[in-house]
Amino acid sequence: MNANLSLGILVTATLLATAGCGKKEVSAQAPANAPGAAGSGDAQVVRIGHVGPLSGPQAHYGRDTENGVRLAIEDLNAQKVVIGGKPVRFEIQAEDDASDPKQGTAAAQKLCDSKVAGVVGHQNSGTTLPASKVYHDCGIPHITGSATNPALTKAGYNTSYRLIANDNTLGAAVAAYAVDTLKLKTVAVVDDRSAYGQGVAAVFKQTAQAKGLQVVDEQFTNDKATDFMAILTAIKAKNPDAIFYGGMDPQAGPMLRQMEQLGMGKARYLGGDGICTPTLGKLSGNAKTLENVVCAVGGASLAKMPGGTAWKQKYDQKFPGQFQTYSPYTYDAVFVLVDAMKRAGSWDPKAYVPELLKTSYQGVTANIRFEPNGELKDAATTLFTYKDGALSLLE
Repeated sequence: MNANLSLGILVTATLLATAGCGKKEVSAQAPANAPGAAGSGDAQVVRIGHVGPLSGPQAHYGRDTENGVRLAIEDLNAQKVVIGGKPVRFEIQAEDDASDPKQGTAAAQKLCDSKVAGVVGHQNSGTTLPASKVYHDCGIPHITGSATNPALTKAGYNTSYRLIANDNTLGAAVAAYAVDTLKLKTVAVVDDRSAYGQGVAAVFKQTAQAKGLQVVDEQFTNDKATDFMAILTAIKAKNPDAIFYGGMDPQAGPMLRQMEQLGMGKARYLGGDGICTPTLGKLSGNAKTLENVVCAVGGASLAKMPGGTAWKQKYDQKFPGQFQTYSPYTYDAVFVLVDAMKRAGSWDPKAYVPELLKTSYQGVTANIRFEPNGELKDAATTLFTYKDGALSLLE
């Protein structure tokens, strides 16, 4: 071995030893190289991922859920959070899945490779379900505030959590109202073939038939469609009392407008949270059929949320005209992740994931606690309709 090589090895060993000592000085519980962390002055930067549709026809949903995460991070940083004795500053890493399952899994893998500390998302069940395996495999927890397919928590992943009622609750609530209150006798069922649309439609159909509501027709579309004339013409021939649509508002809006054009103004239009947005009126061109809508949202109305009214005022000041439905839940999701980190004394997922099931956190939306499978305990459901073009609580 020559002298220069020996000197190089000695210098390298010295640097490594010094670096090792520096790591111990940061925190034994929250190491500087923990997932999601990076040095930044006196505070440690901890990154929270968000994934949603930031492009495409559902981009208004994605902007809203991302806004919820950004607002939460702003509020947390104002609190000057300390975890494991170390001052922490949170940052968002936002990714676009365009409501596409393949793009969703790619976004999930990117967040895993970036070693974010946790993820809020995804928006859709179709993107959340495949992404949940990616997060589980890399050990990063994710909390969705909007994906409602029950299959999410059936996989048994200790990294998957939901802050909203699932399709079993939403579809059943609409079916019960249709039969018990509206006294409907017949219904046609349409879904967009997505994981969400099929799931909520299947639950509605099962509950409706069990309560004596006759399903006279079933039709299918997709989550990119805008022309429903052929489907609606076939349904019109069956003359149902109502149409249940399992899908999102970019399709529900044009469908309502085309129902009016076909003279289907007497048919009720039923759906889950995917159609239950302030944007539906605009998307339908404020068609008269909009007044026939009854839709279910997981959770309480803003006015009945523990902190809903004050939170909405703050949201509107920061993001005027952008509120949809799910941002209060993504806001709470960030705080739930950080609450678990605080209790664990670490932002390393390996340390704080076990704390998530112990959560008892008073959020904007509810007192948040989880079932052993990651579902929200005591999840509420609220029914809405539309009056004068605006989303309105159904009394």
